[in-house]
Amino acid sequence: MLFINTRPSDRASSLTQALTEAGYQVESLPLLELVAESFSEALQQLYQQLEQVQVIVVVSPTAVEIGMRYLQQAGITLERLAHIQWIAVGKTTADCLAEYGIQAHIPEVETSEGMLSLPFFKQQEDLKKIAFWRGEGGRQFMMQQCLERQIEVLNFVLYQRVLPEQSWYIFQQFQVQFSQLRPDVKTWVCISSEASWNNWKLLCQHVPEVLNQMHYLVLGQRLSEILQLDRKQYQYCFNIAQVEHLSPTVIIQTLAEYEKKS
Repeated sequence: MLFINTRPSDRASSLTQALTEAGYQVESLPLLELVAESFSEALQQLYQQLEQVQVIVVVSPTAVEIGMRYLQQAGITLERLAHIQWIAVGKTTADCLAEYGIQAHIPEVETSEGMLSLPFFKQQEDLKKIAFWRGEGGRQFMMQQCLERQIEVLNFVLYQRVLPEQSWYIFQQFQVQFSQLRPDVKTWVCISSEASWNNWKLLCQHVPEVLNQMHYLVLGQRLSEILQLDRKQYQYCFNIAQVEHLSPTVIIQTLAEYEKKS
């Protein structure tokens, strides 16, 4: 079995190591690169309103790193934010916040739907204002849900999520490798966000047969539904396996279970 690890380069190593130790062949093809936005006047104004929010949602370790750096630039101390509840998307993000002495809630499912299911959102009726530390294009669904609940959203776009330039070259090499694989060797591609799926489709735009022949490991129900819609619309026949976490243990277990069924 071949596994294409599409996680950003700074997050891919632990998964690659665990899969390799479990006997899988792993290739790295990052679909997202996180590039910091400059500290603009608009961000400065958002930071000046941060003490007014009740919740800060931090979507990634990169959002922690850039968000804290710009918090200092804005002249705001963490002590001034002591009354705020923090939510981290994933344990790695929570661990990064813990380095700053912040204890964050972590949703069981590392998606927007998972965060909306937290008891904090269901029980706190007086939630009026929430901040998102995120990348361009990320967590749109959750922000829309908050707006529909009449919750004011402070939208901190701290970085861009782009397709790395080197991934075009890596993909060309992958096509050669894929063409040489035995027909019985399954190839899995990790799809962790709608942005990564769109970038994968961009890479495959001239070779739809490659997109169609992969098996996709996707994070969460909403992303799984997006792939199912594309599969139906373009009459593809690829397989989808859904996970709720991107931990190596969960991924290895899911792949093993799929192998037993096939």
